[in-house]
Amino acid sequence: MSDESMHYDVVIVGAGPAGLSAAIRLKQLSPDLSVCILEKASVVGSQILSGCVFEPRALDELIPNWREKGAPLLTPVTHDRFLFLTKKNAIPLLTPPQMNNTGNYIISLENFTKWLGTEAESLGVEIYPGFAAVSPLIDKSGSLIGIETGAMGLDKMGEPTDLYQAGVKIYGKLTLLAEGCRGSLSKQLEKQFNLRNEAMPQTYGLGIKEIWEIDPAHHREGEVLHTIGWPLQTNTYGGSFLYHMSNSMIAVGFVVGLDYPNPYLSPFEEFQRFKLHPKIRGVFEGAKRLSYGARALNEGGFQSIPALTFPGGAVIGCAAGFLNVPKIKGSHTAMKSGMVAAEAAFEHLTKGSEFNYKDRLQKSWVWKELYQVRNIRPGFQKGLWVGLLNAAFETFITRGKSPWTLKHRADFKTTKFAEYFQKIDYPKPDNQITFDRLSSVYLSNISHDENQPCHLTLRDPERMMLVNYREYGSPETRYCPAGVYEIVKEEGRPKLQINSQNCIHCKTCDIKDPTQNINWVPPQGGSGPNYCDM
Repeated sequence: MSDESMHYDVVIVGAGPAGLSAAIRLKQLSPDLSVCILEKASVVGSQILSGCVFEPRALDELIPNWREKGAPLLTPVTHDRFLFLTKKNAIPLLTPPQMNNTGNYIISLENFTKWLGTEAESLGVEIYPGFAAVSPLIDKSGSLIGIETGAMGLDKMGEPTDLYQAGVKIYGKLTLLAEGCRGSLSKQLEKQFNLRNEAMPQTYGLGIKEIWEIDPAHHREGEVLHTIGWPLQTNTYGGSFLYHMSNSMIAVGFVVGLDYPNPYLSPFEEFQRFKLHPKIRGVFEGAKRLSYGARALNEGGFQSIPALTFPGGAVIGCAAGFLNVPKIKGSHTAMKSGMVAAEAAFEHLTKGSEFNYKDRLQKSWVWKELYQVRNIRPGFQKGLWVGLLNAAFETFITRGKSPWTLKHRADFKTTKFAEYFQKIDYPKPDNQITFDRLSSVYLSNISHDENQPCHLTLRDPERMMLVNYREYGSPETRYCPAGVYEIVKEEGRPKLQINSQNCIHCKTCDIKDPTQNINWVPPQGGSGPNYCDM
């Protein structure tokens, strides 16, 4: 490791909506504060993925004149549709109030993040793409004083910088973790500082998304469609989205809650089946698929929020789990959490006051919004129908003020032994509407250095065959949406092969592995997907 070091007032890990909003707010409050952002992707925004219907509430507060500044919020939502799918039919449902998108926009979160990055740099924020934060720097008193990066640094055009080296130490008076869902450094520091001792386990969903260019005759700009029901069974949480963007483009995706019990279920294949529904497939006829990606998302909600501060830093955005699951939105809450953390950091660094980020956040609209819907997602643990009844009760009867808070458990604990299930016979891809995983991963534009160490590490390699293969039927070969895990024959015996070069950083393996044997760590800086318009 290199002895090279850099010093800042505030170090932010992750150039997503939360990290960039924090940096912008810091510079708005004090141009003299030195702020840097470390981003593992080779270009800001190139590894971020969301639905994404965007609520501009936090943006209105952060940059009130965003319209004049050219923020890429180009497609206002015109109307919502909500369907329950059976195998052949689609039954219209009343759109839940949380899913009412009046005043919201269908956007590319990638393009929006790039725009935020430009705004941050114009204020003097230093952004270093291609730098993955891999190790915390802890002083003798037990405080976080910065981070150490992994190998490689790139500028925003993907070219090596003067810091093209391994092991740069970045010191900060405060460090804000904005890595997004299931960040590797956040996971380390949660254990280091016992941040989850009083919180319920975080739970997750896997979101898979494609961008298509469709026949203009099928295009309805601004329409937002969500579905529940088929092809998932009623004991599995999930559903689809289909958003009509501008220029005859649509974003289509499928989310599966990772608390599903059946180890033979493949979220990727369920998504492909969804596109074949007789009331859906017509949109894709004569269309062209342009992009593909996948990402885990937090579903634990209010009761899974960890302790947000620790000596030397704080957790913000989706790293802390501020997604509003019934609303299917988290960018606005992530941004607001970053802004609140920045305001607390400004007071702490310039006036010597206590770093009261959590207290400030509890007084903000983020806390109220998440508290009101805290019981909706856990209600689906008993199946779709109980979940819908509970959601109606929480929404219209108690209005989020129930005197109880429902519990949940970690997703990996919900996977059951393969002997209790039959294998699912998924249809073969037609290569027109449905596809296999390898051809899909190709559209993720993965860049991966061939000789770098595997970033998917096994705590006990033998366990993958002794436990995963024998007892669970190797579920990693199905829940991974990128074909990273494969059972091959070596001298006539089955063996797990890890195709790490396919990894699109969704983190599902780190979450769903039934024995928590797989550990995702960042690959060398810049490696991974390079999404387009996602």
